[in-house]
Amino acid sequence: MTNNDALTDVAGLRVGHARVAGDGALSGTTVVLAPEGGAVAAVDVRGGGPGTRETDALDPRNLVPRVEAVVLTGGSAYGLDAAGGVMAWLEEQGRGIPVGGPGRVVPVVPAACLFDLGRGGDWRARPDASTGRAAVEAAAAAEPGAPFATGAVGAGTGALIGGMKGGIGTASTVLPSGATVAALVAANAVGSALDPRTGVLYGRHFATSDGPVPLPDAAVHEAAVKRLNETRAAIGMPPLNTTLAVVATDAALDKAQAQKLAGTAHDGIARAVRPVHLLNDGDTVFALSTGARPLDAADPLALNEVLAAGADVVCRAIVQAVLAARGVDGPGGSFPSYSDLYGEGPGGA
Repeated sequence: MTNNDALTDVAGLRVGHARVAGDGALSGTTVVLAPEGGAVAAVDVRGGGPGTRETDALDPRNLVPRVEAVVLTGGSAYGLDAAGGVMAWLEEQGRGIPVGGPGRVVPVVPAACLFDLGRGGDWRARPDASTGRAAVEAAAAAEPGAPFATGAVGAGTGALIGGMKGGIGTASTVLPSGATVAALVAANAVGSALDPRTGVLYGRHFATSDGPVPLPDAAVHEAAVKRLNETRAAIGMPPLNTTLAVVATDAALDKAQAQKLAGTAHDGIARAVRPVHLLNDGDTVFALSTGARPLDAADPLALNEVLAAGADVVCRAIVQAVLAARGVDGPGGSFPSYSDLYGEGPGGA
């Protein structure tokens, strides 16, 4: 069992990132690759402006039992093309739903996108099938349990959260039962991760057990708020965003239980970002179960600890995403990070 405080602590899962090339590009794709044979999957969409692919297949009433990969991507709806590259790679590996003779498979690749168009300066610089292929190849090349990059990488390359730099974050926990629950988040929200009264990240109040979170210096906070207001004004358009997450466990869940996990995991977004689930968000959470560890059949509430942990790790992953991100100053705009605004001191680290 690995313990990197990462999604890949769920044995069998691998993560790969790819970035759109070019000076005017600030976008990319992240792929979560399941073990061969796939993982039970479900989804819960709460944002009012989602961009998704193959999510209906995950409904517990529908046919698809397992998926081989989940795609998170920038590029808004254009970026969903990245899933085609992942699908083609899976077909070449013979991975997917068998539909006939040898080699005849249909990979089901659920995907969700976030809005980052133009943030690198070039409106047309967005992920496509080649970006998806690069990300899934990176995932396949990773060692089992290997840590992966966070911050402004993959689907989080162009992410913003309340005008501040967002990105990819991750977290995991091991439950008393021995089950692992973990999350990967692409934090990109209309709402803010930052308490405007204090400068503390909202999620820090839930992500630490070390007592009260220390507050940044008042003068530092005042300067940070001023800079963030200037950044939001310079964007010059209504915020179009979306927070995406994959929450995973080795606990054996059926599709209905996985859907419940996806739903309760949204609570983690609500702890770390305010407001959430707006009309111009597309907040989407996927849930994956590798099924390696059966739930206690004698306990009808055994799922509860998994549900509670899902929200916890999503919240912590958002905090980690914001802390790992680094600011961007380019043709698409200047987007400061939390560390640019507050340093590495109280309230965040």
